Amino acid sequence: MTVYAYVDGPLGEMLLVGRLAPGGRVVLRSLSLPGQKGAVAVEDGWTLAPGAFEEVAGQLREYFAGERERFELSVDGDAGTEFQRRVWRALEEVPYGSTVSYGEIARRVGSAGAGVRAVGTAIGRNPLLVVRPCHRVIGADGALRGYAAGIERKERLLGLEGVLV
Repeated sequence: MTVYAYVDGPLGEMLLVGRLAPGGRVVLRSLSLPGQKGAVAVEDGWTLAPGAFEEVAGQLREYFAGERERFELSVDGDAGTEFQRRVWRALEEVPYGSTVSYGEIARRVGSAGAGVRAVGTAIGRNPLLVVRPCHRVIGADGALRGYAAGIERKERLLGLEGVLV
């Protein structure tokens, strides 16, 4: 069963989408922001279930309050292609308060050189903004580039983490 909820946050109203696992636990499939490129839209047949996302919402509140550096949530490991999943796993290894270049992510997933563009595309399709920290990926020259929810939000997230002062 696909469930969803809206959670207010400093970046706007976030749409959380997941599936219910045994025991009523939610497996997070998507976290999107208003105006995001490729954002998920609520579909017929989905169930509004704010209570199912209490743990997710709590961890997001802690993150935005500067009290959490890493999310500990059940997320959908079946989304995306095998290459996208490799890129997304590499994103999850970028520590709080630090950044890495697109080229470095490409190197980590064995796709250096021309693969940087493919890595950028995979990062742009990350369905779990904020939770899977694609905002920590920047250009090789240190410039903030490409964030599906807008560069302003990327700046805010990096500012929250102390990267931008």
